[in-house]
Amino acid sequence: MSATAPYAGPSPIRRPVAAAALLAALVSLVFGLLLAGAGPASAHAALTGSDPQDGAVVDTAPKKVTLSFSEAIAVGDDSIRVLDPSGKRADTEAEPRDLSEGGTVRYGVALHSGLPDGTYTVAWQAISADSHPISGAFTFSIGAPSETTVALSSQEAGGGPVGVVYDIARYAAYGGFVLLVGGSAFVLICWRGGASALPMQRLVVRGWLTLTAATLVMLLLRNPYTGSGKFADAFDLAGLQSVLDTKPGAALVSRLLLLGAAALFIAVLFGTYARREDEQERKDLTFGLAVGGGVVAAGIAATWAMSEHASTGIQASIAMPVDVAHLLAVAAWLGGLASLLVALYRTPDIGSAAVRRFSAVAFSSVVVLAATGIYQSWRQVGSWSALTGTRYGQLLIIKVALIGVLLAVAWFSRRWTGRLTDTAVAPSGGKKKAAEENTAPDEASDDVAPERAAQLARQRAVLTATKKKRIRDADPERSGLRRSVLAEAAVAVVLLAVTTMLTSTEPGRTEEEAAGGATAATAPAAGGPVNLSMPFDTGGQNGKGTVRIDLEPGRTGSNDLHVWIDGSDGEPMDVPELKLALTLESKDIGPLPVVPNRLAEGHWTASGVQIPMAGDWKIDVTVRTSDIDQVTIDKNAKIG
Repeated sequence: MSATAPYAGPSPIRRPVAAAALLAALVSLVFGLLLAGAGPASAHAALTGSDPQDGAVVDTAPKKVTLSFSEAIAVGDDSIRVLDPSGKRADTEAEPRDLSEGGTVRYGVALHSGLPDGTYTVAWQAISADSHPISGAFTFSIGAPSETTVALSSQEAGGGPVGVVYDIARYAAYGGFVLLVGGSAFVLICWRGGASALPMQRLVVRGWLTLTAATLVMLLLRNPYTGSGKFADAFDLAGLQSVLDTKPGAALVSRLLLLGAAALFIAVLFGTYARREDEQERKDLTFGLAVGGGVVAAGIAATWAMSEHASTGIQASIAMPVDVAHLLAVAAWLGGLASLLVALYRTPDIGSAAVRRFSAVAFSSVVVLAATGIYQSWRQVGSWSALTGTRYGQLLIIKVALIGVLLAVAWFSRRWTGRLTDTAVAPSGGKKKAAEENTAPDEASDDVAPERAAQLARQRAVLTATKKKRIRDADPERSGLRRSVLAEAAVAVVLLAVTTMLTSTEPGRTEEEAAGGATAATAPAAGGPVNLSMPFDTGGQNGKGTVRIDLEPGRTGSNDLHVWIDGSDGEPMDVPELKLALTLESKDIGPLPVVPNRLAEGHWTASGVQIPMAGDWKIDVTVRTSDIDQVTIDKNAKIG
């Protein structure tokens, strides 16, 4: 079909239905494929190490189990569970203890004393700082591996039917935000007459309803999404209260409150503003609506920025306002594109000036998207290897490619916009003739009942609108623009879906850091519990024995020290005095004194023993068995 020939497709009335059906089918197909292939959302935080390590076999039962993560996490009761071979709890604490120091995020649970040999299972579940649930499990063995009856669910945190519904609500929330903000901006900036157009009103209102409904669903499902995975827990009041105490819960509640303000904005935009006829009054109201609507839109965008990737990681104070600007630019561009598509297909009155104004808005939005996108890409990817070797980087490449396609199609739209005129909508005498048809009195109006007169008036209005559509649809430039904008909207649907997936995918920078941290944590040089045994002889009566030392986790930072003294008969032995000192001779550090406290007969302990640097440390132990009998022994140990 020639681009300049009159459009000879389906009738004007059927074309909007066909276009809407096409877009609906495309949306369903894209979201279906993404949800089918995405699985549970990847998280910002990742497990980087544990003590004992996954698969480790330790000679003696550890006093606790610790887990290290790449980013800050939120934990609750039973976030870390240790199960013995029979499936019974081996840990003593419901809520893990925060053992984080400096930049290291670490949590641990204490274990029961006297644990028998066998294989133990550690199951953990938490919420990363960017709101996504994470979970996992590993095993270690005491003495020797054994059979275990522990059967853990294969469903990851954030998966299952609850996860699918939650992900659908997340996609819908972004879509509703784009239609609400972009549609409103299109009316205020590009086409003020659209405030009186019913299709435009429906578009914006549906965007508001979609965003509101999706936010409510996410708030109710937040507890089962991050916990049990059962729909019934959506109405657990205690669970809902715990959600409200979290950053994601506060963000969702804030969004609902802002949507209340957005409802008032919509009522004024399509009510008072649409009926205002005085040009100066309408200009003043436009300014007020633009300022108020901009504040509300920025606030809604901030509810994503304050609870997802932008709120954690490097330069969070810069990343959050950049993320808000990015979201607003996306809404102005893609939401305005959807509005233009509706206006071209469903309203006969939009003119070339409105289309050109949107072209300028779209160009400005692309500039903002480019600037903010480059910063976000650097922040979230960080390296060329992460760009090609991580899921986040691969999705980012797809997004950039889609933007390139969208810009190429937009170039054709700009060409059609340059050719567009208003003659197809309002030919010479057309509006006057239509007005006469609507206002000319019926020759027999005095003899026609009011009901019949109203019916005739409605019929004349329909006929006039149909004529306008027929004239409009015969314009080859307008037909070409409609097809081009429809192609843009199709690409934009895919782009929006990929963008939504990026928000729930672990950034490439942290994925690489987590992988590097996990490698370091599992390498032998990274250290582990230090176990030493040193015989001693003070020279006096009952002066012989053995000192056994355990230093956990045996790394730089805070450690727990346990010392046992056994007599020559192998029984626990008490002594009047016990002192230790640690020296790193290669760095001239120390001796660092440690005075343990007696815990039981023959057992001393000290917590918070600081190891400032990894290296080959000399551990001096002074044992006094009487007023005059004393000896100092030493042994070197690799720590950290």
